[in-house]
Amino acid sequence: MSDSGTGKCSLDENLARCTCTYPGCPRKGRCCECLAYHWKSSQLPGCLFPADVERTYDRSLKRFLEIYGSGSGMAG
Repeated sequence: MSDSGTGKCSLDENLARCTCTYPGCPRKGRCCECLAYHWKSSQLPGCLFPADVERTYDRSLKRFLEIYGSGSGMAG
């Protein structure tokens, strides 16, 4: 979600990094819209999950915590 210091996201940069595999997603590369959309359903965007989990489309907070809850899956 680069803003290059302008306060605005760069769609091209976001699209280059977007890992969403959902076909035809209208929010692809639009991180703020994606986060708001998923959060309404107590979910998180696919980019916060490992690739094998993202492909299952299970974006639930429960699944996120199963992966990262113990801290063992966190990058760092």
